[in-house]
Amino acid sequence: MANSIQEISWTGKQKDYVDIINIENFHHMSLGRFGGNSRAGQYKNEDGCLIWADEKETFEFAVILDAHKSADSAELVILQFNRKKEEILDLLSLSVEVTMKKIEKTILNLFQEEEFLSACREVQGETACLIVLRKGKYLWWFSVGDCIAHLFNPELANLGQYQLNQRQFFEWVGEVNTFTQPIPCYSSGVRELRKGLNRILLTTDGLVECPGDPYSSPSDIYETLMSNPVEGGIRVLMEKIRDFNVRDSTTLISWDVMIEQEATQPSDI
Repeated sequence: MANSIQEISWTGKQKDYVDIINIENFHHMSLGRFGGNSRAGQYKNEDGCLIWADEKETFEFAVILDAHKSADSAELVILQFNRKKEEILDLLSLSVEVTMKKIEKTILNLFQEEEFLSACREVQGETACLIVLRKGKYLWWFSVGDCIAHLFNPELANLGQYQLNQRQFFEWVGEVNTFTQPIPCYSSGVRELRKGLNRILLTTDGLVECPGDPYSSPSDIYETLMSNPVEGGIRVLMEKIRDFNVRDSTTLISWDVMIEQEATQPSDI
């Protein structure tokens, strides 16, 4: 399995991309990074990401992180995922039914492992963390904090539906950690992809907290991204927030999934 996986893991501590728009393609997935504008006061990047993509496009597994105080918490989460890589990839190699039934418990175990919790107590700062898995015609997500996942499809857009998750504040992993509470706070869900083109977008909050609010509405993000190929859409999004003098760093992951099967429809059509 591992030999057929394209992968990347990165945090802004490795390279901050301040004043730089960087877009890289990993097979059919695109990663965009912009560290913010130094003229607005930016001098560091505390975002991070992890991508594991099956070259045969049977699944994509992506993690996006937005830390504060330091990038140490984002680094720690990525390290934990890499430690559990074989276990997770083994799960992703199973049938979609088995994978989707077991993935949430696997991720909860990863975050609640005592060795990991102990390491979290030693880091500076904490991170939001968003995990998205696409397998077959289903999209699963697990969110701690305020990163955003979008599912863009014309059929859904006609009904005003764009986002998978709602941003949640005061949830983190790291020095302050939801998984040390008696009841961890997070959100998760599963969506059926619609027939035809589905474009998935994960973003940290720099995109939606830009001065002038060019992308505070998910419909505006939809119009920009869907008017271009994936890579071109990411570039337009990042150039706009750069030109609006955003300070916060922004990390985007996007890819297309074509679904041939019919999706669920109401009984009265």
